[in-house]
Amino acid sequence: MIIDEAELKSAVRKYWNRQSCGTGVTSQEKFSRQYFDEVEDYRYRVEPDIFAFAQFTRYRGQKILEVGVGAGTDFLQWVRAGAKAYGIDLTEEGIEHVRRRLAVYGLAAEEVRVADAENLPYEDESFDLIYSYGVIHHSPNTIRALEEIMRCTKVGGTMKIMVYNKRSCAAFFQYLRHGLLVGKPFRSIADIMYRHQESPGTKVYSIGEMRKVLARYPVEIRNIGAKVSNYDLLWRSSKGRRILARMLVRIVGYENSGWFLTMELKKTGPFARPA
Repeated sequence: MIIDEAELKSAVRKYWNRQSCGTGVTSQEKFSRQYFDEVEDYRYRVEPDIFAFAQFTRYRGQKILEVGVGAGTDFLQWVRAGAKAYGIDLTEEGIEHVRRRLAVYGLAAEEVRVADAENLPYEDESFDLIYSYGVIHHSPNTIRALEEIMRCTKVGGTMKIMVYNKRSCAAFFQYLRHGLLVGKPFRSIADIMYRHQESPGTKVYSIGEMRKVLARYPVEIRNIGAKVSNYDLLWRSSKGRRILARMLVRIVGYENSGWFLTMELKKTGPFARPA
């Protein structure tokens, strides 16, 4: 386990610099129109609920920041929708994807740059909306990244964030694979995710844990939940495993046992870090 935060951040950057998230689904020439089309098609076929969560078209003319643009698939939607879009990513690979992607489609953003989610390069209360989907749980200090999002959102503005859900079917399946079925039944979900879920140091949170975290800050929770996704339903597995997954989902429920824990927050006052 990597303990030092600087070392961990370097490992996370190295991992995602090898390949931006979601780009391993296509064999088309990198940065070609066909490459980007296939990446986009796959993302929204597998995760169609992103549209209902993000509501891209509602932010036309508003100043938005995406924290962790990755391959730029969601970022492209903000630009297409007419938002004044800014984007940051920890990796040069992600920023190169976004710049190439915008050029391919003949679009322009306000700014895309390499930056650290834990130290956003923007003034307090700069944005109407800050969006971060599946990113800050990879940051060594996730709470610091969350605080930076709060700091840079305008009072009255919106934050839309997704982190992985500890109490999800997908997390349980990872526990089976890396815990119970290898003779380590007492291994924690947190440790399994830290070591085996994508980049090193990945964290997971329950809805209850996130509510406790958010209670310390000037935010109103407009919506928080974790609807079941294709990942919880083992959509790429064998028929037998898919049947078992659906049985489990019916037992634990569809609304709060999904892999993607989504939060829509309203900033209600000036930000100050808790003492």
